[in-house]
Amino acid sequence: MQSPHPPRPPYPPRPGALPGESDRDLVALLGGPHARRHHAVALLLDRHWRATRDYAVVCLAAADTSARLVATAAFHQVLGRPNGGPAAGALRPHLLVAVRETVRTWAADESACVVMPELRKPTGGRGLRAAMSAAPEKRQLAEHAFQALPSAAQCLLWHTEVEAEPINVPAGLLGVDTATAATALEQAREQFRAGCVRAHRELAPTSECRFHNRLLDVPMRRGGPLLPDARGHLTACRHCRHAAEQLGRFDGGLDVLLAETVLGWGARRYLDSRPARRASQEAPSGSAGARPAARAPGGRRRTVPEGRIRATADASRRRTALAVGAGLTSLALLATVLVAEGWSDEGSGSRATPVGHSARPGAAARPAGGPPPPRRWRPLRYTGLVGAAVPPGAPPVFSPVTRTLAAVPTGANPLPG
Repeated sequence: MQSPHPPRPPYPPRPGALPGESDRDLVALLGGPHARRHHAVALLLDRHWRATRDYAVVCLAAADTSARLVATAAFHQVLGRPNGGPAAGALRPHLLVAVRETVRTWAADESACVVMPELRKPTGGRGLRAAMSAAPEKRQLAEHAFQALPSAAQCLLWHTEVEAEPINVPAGLLGVDTATAATALEQAREQFRAGCVRAHRELAPTSECRFHNRLLDVPMRRGGPLLPDARGHLTACRHCRHAAEQLGRFDGGLDVLLAETVLGWGARRYLDSRPARRASQEAPSGSAGARPAARAPGGRRRTVPEGRIRATADASRRRTALAVGAGLTSLALLATVLVAEGWSDEGSGSRATPVGHSARPGAAARPAGGPPPPRRWRPLRYTGLVGAAVPPGAPPVFSPVTRTLAAVPTGANPLPG
């Protein structure tokens, strides 16, 4: 049988990092000395009163004294069990279920309805009394799987997924450090999913449904499409169709699956009432407090797909390579043109005729020792090839262009030095 506690770390905790009192420890103190009992009650109310009252408001559709009375009755019902019963490790979901059942019971009592008119509201007590007490058919697999989990796993899943709280909150409720709680949370998600798959097989109405058990589990776990045979079976089998929908919730939507499984009535409204969830939704985009809205298979945080990252990086590298290549091509062409225009030989006083050009008609050589001819300025032009940006792997395309580089005097070096 699985232990109800998450595994302890193999090393002693650091000084000053000792975990606080767990809910189980506090519940155990309720039967102890008077001073310790009051200490335990104060801490338990501080931890769970607001959430219990919020769900009472959801069930009654009213935020007044009646909601506080229902929340108080739920605390008495859960904490009055010997040693807290199975709720000691996962107190929050058991308190909320106690709220729902308390409202359902009181709404069926006419004398209670006279004292608390909220119980007669169709959106509150009267509607809850007419609703089904068990989980709906589309959540039966998740209900079996969640009830089979150890209480510590229930606590971790509920507070991280439904309450949208950071891992240190359920770690404190369990009395363990955050590293141990984070490891146990991943195990809890996997246990919950495996429990849903097992419940689908055990509750399958036909042998064909049991045959499709792995055909649903494996492709959905890997994020791939179902086989045509499995898709055809889903169109005719409601049991397997509900199973596929619940397994699909592990890839984002695990909070809704848990809330609808445990609470049923008012699950979406309770999700919307959670302070940590509202804070993450109202946080500016990109802020540190924003909570990711989607998760990868198995409940893990979803990141940007690796293929998209690689494609973006490759496109960026291609654009950089094209820009660098165009710059190097332009520099090489410029150097070629300058050499083609003709540089004066070191130590000589004559200018070489540029390649592809003939000497100007009528130009006479300067006599030795005579005065230099007057300089006439002309624009230095070149006809070269400029590379065009092309897709990677294709041959470069060049087009002839003529540019004016600079106005330099005739017979002078176009560049200094």
